[in-house]
Amino acid sequence: MSADEAAGQAIENHPFDEIKVGDRARLTRTLTGDDVALFAKLSGDVNPTHLEPGFSAGGKVAPASAHSMWCGALVSAVLGTKLPGPGTVYVGQTLRFHRRIMAGETLTTEVTVRRKREEDKLVVLDCRCLDQNELEVATGFAEVIAPTQKFRGQASELPEVSVRRHPKYERLIEHAKGDVPVATAVAHPCDESSLTGAVDAAQAGLILPILVGPAARIRGVAEKSGLDIGRYELVDVPHSHAAADKAVEIVRLGKADLLMKGSLHTDELMGAVVKKETGLRTERRISHCFILDVPSYPLPLFITDAAVNIFPTLEDKVHIVQNAIDLAVALGIEKPKVAILSAVETINPKIQSTLDAAALCKMADRGQITGGLLDGPFALDNAISKAAAKIKGIVSPVAGQADILVVPDLEAGNMLAKNLTFLAGADAAGIVLGARVPIVLTSRADSVRARMASCAVAALYVRARKQDVAKAAE
Repeated sequence: MSADEAAGQAIENHPFDEIKVGDRARLTRTLTGDDVALFAKLSGDVNPTHLEPGFSAGGKVAPASAHSMWCGALVSAVLGTKLPGPGTVYVGQTLRFHRRIMAGETLTTEVTVRRKREEDKLVVLDCRCLDQNELEVATGFAEVIAPTQKFRGQASELPEVSVRRHPKYERLIEHAKGDVPVATAVAHPCDESSLTGAVDAAQAGLILPILVGPAARIRGVAEKSGLDIGRYELVDVPHSHAAADKAVEIVRLGKADLLMKGSLHTDELMGAVVKKETGLRTERRISHCFILDVPSYPLPLFITDAAVNIFPTLEDKVHIVQNAIDLAVALGIEKPKVAILSAVETINPKIQSTLDAAALCKMADRGQITGGLLDGPFALDNAISKAAAKIKGIVSPVAGQADILVVPDLEAGNMLAKNLTFLAGADAAGIVLGARVPIVLTSRADSVRARMASCAVAALYVRARKQDVAKAAE
């Protein structure tokens, strides 16, 4: 039971005379990203290597200060609410830590009465913190003064606490600001949402927009929205189809390194992108990738493909996976862990996605897919929860800690991404890969932070590709 669930329920203590040597109590809690942030804030530990891992960090352990404070706080919670309970006075505590823990892991804290001292009502209790696998995280002892009078009452209501829930995106955006803005052709930014997104990204130093669309209409939207677009190039074309074609042409001519969707339909823009003679096709299959900042997951989570390929073939999935790996590597993940999703974690000839997963993993073994660590098939829980993978007996370096989730088809990916967005409080940035340049596909439902993150992701990807080209030329 969580602390929030326990608040308001009945609670009672165990006075000194009731307590016997060997009495035991326990409490189970799961460490969340919010817990990590709160304890880091409380401790004043601003060392960036101790904070939650970001896009370019390789580690996944919780910060040292949060690890120790959280275990100590759980011991205090057991003593203060269960044994001895309300009225307990803390005297001292000694804990030795045996391993670190990650956000998402579950700890059971147990206290056992070792001895009592009558003259001052002192009680000494052995303390243990165990993870979900029954491995010891911390051991030690605590000394308390037990209450002498019985108490029965209601547990206190907890105050509301606000936590900044998207630090991964914020660090990503800050990281992308430190370089030259990327020239970006923005196709038909003719509503407040799309034009504001482009201007905000420009003001943050992420992009240098080239606004392509009906000039009078764009100026009207800017004036109505209070946006200053005087410093940005404006290319006048009559309608959305012409804006898509012209924006693609600007990219083909090398005047822009990034393409961004405005208020036109996605099909209009992608239709111009995939035209054989005048588009931006390469030998790669074009695919979409979401990059989600999920508050309850310690890593940025990539989901592909949820917007372009409806029912991808095995050949399509090879490109989809490679596109996602290349993006993750460009964002600083050295060897991304790729989980190929299905409804089950075993190969079933009647479920095509499990056969595709097996083939993709073997293709990675043979060097046909490079740069990532692939495994599957996985059901979703096994891909993102170590505890779920352990229950199923899955031994894999990918299980429970995937960076990239490869979905069977567009429907599954779209529903998964929107589920995380609307039910789990995630923000979802997204770009299209596999064309000559990355393409930012924004939605009117996107938050400002998600729009900025999409631009940041695309800008970092462009810069990484240019660096690769420069290294290859040396």
